Amino acid sequence: MSKPQAPSLDRRQLITAGAGAAALAAGARAEARTAQAAAQPVKLSTPCVVSTWDFGVAANAAAWAVLAKGGAALDAVEAGARVPEADLKNHSVGRAGYPDRDGHVTLDASIMDQKGDCGAVAGLEHIAHPISVARRVMERTPHVLLVGDGALQFALEQGFPREELLTPESRKAWKAWLKEKKYKPVANSEVRTYDRDLGMPGGKKNHDTLGMLALDARADLSGACTTSGMAWKMRGRVGDSPIIGAGLYVDNDVGAATSTGVGEEVIRNVGSFLVVELMRQGRSPRDACREAVQRILRRNVTRDPDFQVGFLAVNKAGEAGAWAVQKGFSYACCDATSQTRILQSESFS
Repeated sequence: MSKPQAPSLDRRQLITAGAGAAALAAGARAEARTAQAAAQPVKLSTPCVVSTWDFGVAANAAAWAVLAKGGAALDAVEAGARVPEADLKNHSVGRAGYPDRDGHVTLDASIMDQKGDCGAVAGLEHIAHPISVARRVMERTPHVLLVGDGALQFALEQGFPREELLTPESRKAWKAWLKEKKYKPVANSEVRTYDRDLGMPGGKKNHDTLGMLALDARADLSGACTTSGMAWKMRGRVGDSPIIGAGLYVDNDVGAATSTGVGEEVIRNVGSFLVVELMRQGRSPRDACREAVQRILRRNVTRDPDFQVGFLAVNKAGEAGAWAVQKGFSYACCDATSQTRILQSESFS
């Protein structure tokens, strides 16, 4: 028997096949370059400050006013965090925050400096700047966290003015929500902020926290985190923002990290501490954030499918990085080169 003949290809077929292979190879190389470029850290000059979400640009500007004059990172992050806290357009941070399901605006915040000192408040009512109260807790008490009525009592004793935080706009939104009372601990009814539909609180479009990390001219790190929490949350609910190690963590030998999104998911994984520890092991800020998000996704927890968690980190070298569950998480970077840079975080979907 004769051996079967291999199929023959004419010159045109060979050229076409070769071109196809070359195109595939070129595509593979392009993908590799894209992946390599994405893996490159965002390098900032010192001093610098980074913060979560687009509205972090305005917060960064206030922090930069401190850093550019040689000021301390701690002073910078407090000044920066106070900006969204006072912004009446921001319904997820500070005095214009949407209330819980009973109509109470309760605020959470934490702050941490280069020495590892930290302070926080949770469920604080009637005080417009919880980040400044958190700093007072750090500097003037032996405690780390004050909550509820005790936090309010302390704030008033420290001279902070008592204010009505439920703005007419927030009250109107709450009254509209009361008509249906669609509530779930993770995903509530739709809310709006900055004239944009945010989807469910905790969803990928719900900008619910300002997290800020600063590296000053002395190469000292500090961080701050402030929020009004999820709209229409259960009375007494506290997320990750005031929990040191969850919403915020600073180690002056390594770096700092903060988080945004569904606080319950971050608390379960002690997320910001995890990111810093991964950087201690040699991960870049970007890779540390990525692995922290992976650990959240690996946990078999019943959750809304639209949930979002994002981490933002910076190391001692001024390298910054972020990662999120879903697309849509942005962060603002500020140094001597640019004070208005906004970057989109990488994500798993």
